[in-house]
Amino acid sequence: MVRINRVHTGTGDGGETFLLDGSKVGKESVRVGLFGTIDELNSHVGVVRMELERMPGVTRFHRPGEADESLTRVQQDLFDLGGECACTPGKLPEQMALVGMEQCDRLIHEMDQWIEDLTPLESFILPMGSAPVAFLHVARTVARRAEREACHLRDIEGDGSVRDDVICYLNRISDWLFVLARWIAKNTGEEEALWTPLGKRESSS
Repeated sequence: MVRINRVHTGTGDGGETFLLDGSKVGKESVRVGLFGTIDELNSHVGVVRMELERMPGVTRFHRPGEADESLTRVQQDLFDLGGECACTPGKLPEQMALVGMEQCDRLIHEMDQWIEDLTPLESFILPMGSAPVAFLHVARTVARRAEREACHLRDIEGDGSVRDDVICYLNRISDWLFVLARWIAKNTGEEEALWTPLGKRESSS
């Protein structure tokens, strides 16, 4: 059980912090960077949820509850991942349940369902759109950064420093966010802006 009585402790004023297991590390640590980026990703997902709530009624989006339910679950998963990554290997609390392939596969299952509603892409799309869609594109790029940082940590500290399931989840969540952005755009009647390569742009002008 987490019990937080105050936020400021002063222990980080010198540029150091404590991991979940009590280990003291510098805030420049790759591990600190990883769980910090996961926290950043979670915050972006929260912004997406806020923007979905602010969208004009059901005439714009007939299935907001379905998206919010999935996003809520993902925020919980990301807190689990962040907590795990904030601990050195082998020192996780015994009672901590870890994100695994069940959660990774659920992302695939939802993507497959959403893709059934979408037309295949013939080009890359520009990261833009209504507020929820645009913020989903921001979130997916942060997810990619978290994945890179997880791989960097594994490269520095060895295979046991980050579980394969963590990297798997971060890899799949970026794809999941991309597909969700397209699915919301489709359900709100948005037109996707396709990327036109430079050569074609110059020839058309």
